[in-house]
Amino acid sequence: MTHLDLSVNVDHVATLRNARGGAFPCPVEAARIAVEAGADGITVHLREDRRHIRDRDVERIRTEVATQLNFEMAATEEMVAFAERIRPPYCCIVPEKRAELTTEGGLDVLRAGPFLAQAVQRLRAADVRVSIFIEADPAQIEAAARLGALAIELHTGTYAEGPVADRATQLARLRRGVEAARAAGLLCHAGHGLTYDTVGPIAAWPEVTEVSIGHFLISQSVFEGLPAVVRRFRTLIDAARG
Repeated sequence: MTHLDLSVNVDHVATLRNARGGAFPCPVEAARIAVEAGADGITVHLREDRRHIRDRDVERIRTEVATQLNFEMAATEEMVAFAERIRPPYCCIVPEKRAELTTEGGLDVLRAGPFLAQAVQRLRAADVRVSIFIEADPAQIEAAARLGALAIELHTGTYAEGPVADRATQLARLRRGVEAARAAGLLCHAGHGLTYDTVGPIAAWPEVTEVSIGHFLISQSVFEGLPAVVRRFRTLIDAARG
C-alpha cells in the first residue's frame, strides 16, 4: 500500500502565541518538532487578518524547516503575490471569510469568478503545485480539474464534526468525491476536523495521498506533547493504510 503523507497544521500554535503578543510558543519550532516526530509536511494558513500565522512565520518555515510546506491561501492578489515571492512547494486555495471562526466548507469553484483561474495559472507558472479545498461534489471537482489544479483537498469537517450516527452517510459522500477526483486525474488530499477517532476510515482509502490535521492535533498536544501526538497519528494512519 502506498504511503499516506501527514501534514501538520501549526496555525494554532501561532494563535496561542498571539494571545499574549509575545514570541512563544513559536510555530516555526513547532514545525521542526512535528517533522522530527514523523510529519511529512507542514501546513499554514496566512489569513487576511493575520489572526494566527503571520508573514514572517511562513517565510521562516519555508527557509528554516526541511519539509514540504503547504501554504493555504485565499485567491486574492495579496496572497498570490506572496506565494509567487516565496514559492512554497504546495499551495491550497481555500475560501475565507473574515467573520468565520474557521474555514466553514469547501470553495465554490463553479461560482468563484475569473480570478481563481488566474490565480491557479500564476501559481503554476511559479512552479507551485496547486490544490483546491473543496466539497465532495463531482461537479466542483471537475471544475477544479478544468482550472488546472494538480489536486483537491476534500473538506472532511461535516464527517468528522457531525453526529456519529451520520458518519456512514458522510463517508459515502466523501468516497464519491475520492472517485470523482480519480476520474478527473487529480490527486486527492483530505482534511478539516480529523481526530484520533475519525482519521482511520479516510486514511484507509488508497487514493488519498495526504491528510492535513491541525486543531485537534495541536490541542491534544497540551496534554500529551506534540511529538507524542504526531507519532500517534502516524501510527493510526499507517495502521489504517495496512
